[in-house]
Amino acid sequence: MSSKNEIEEQIIQNYQKDEKMMILVFAQWCINHDLEPEELYLKAYPTQSGNQALKEALELTVSKEEAGEVPHDTVLGVLSLFGNDDLAFVVTEEMNKLTKRK
Repeated sequence: MSSKNEIEEQIIQNYQKDEKMMILVFAQWCINHDLEPEELYLKAYPTQSGNQALKEALELTVSKEEAGEVPHDTVLGVLSLFGNDDLAFVVTEEMNKLTKRK
């Protein structure tokens, strides 16, 4: 039987893995819409420049031609799931700008 510490460690690892996926979804959505992920991230979190998780996610993104569609609802859903309300607000502003351009 697993100890309490092992279970806690597994929960932390799963959370970190899921958080990386959330950041990747955000970064790929930005790239798909010709937006700079770092720029939007800094608008939401001005004191967090050089975010390592975002840098790692950017290494995993593909060009928008190679990427599948990342629906607006998906990116907002994963951001809210992790409590990134400030970033969700910035993303929503960008979505509104994208809609007006069409």
